[in-house]
Amino acid sequence: MSRRCELTGKAVQTGNLVSHSNHKTRTRFLPNLCNVTLTSEVLERSIHLRIAAASLRSVEHRGGLDAFLLKASNEQLSQSMRVIKREITKKHAAAAATAA
Repeated sequence: MSRRCELTGKAVQTGNLVSHSNHKTRTRFLPNLCNVTLTSEVLERSIHLRIAAASLRSVEHRGGLDAFLLKASNEQLSQSMRVIKREITKKHAAAAATAA
């Protein structure tokens, strides 16, 4: 299982730990990944994801998974989330067509 956020694609970063004597040691900075289940109101189903804690906060701030995906650009999303975003936009378009 890769250490990558399934929603935003945030991954492992590398860098140096620098001591007081300026001694540099290479290290890996891992994202804070959480296993969560988010519900899509439009698709009427649950989606199991492994996302970063910061991404989870962003989803809640924007008002849920559907609102987050509709507002996010495709470059910011992972490939699997682009597929779900496409399904949500199709459902929105179908609902708007039946309402009008």
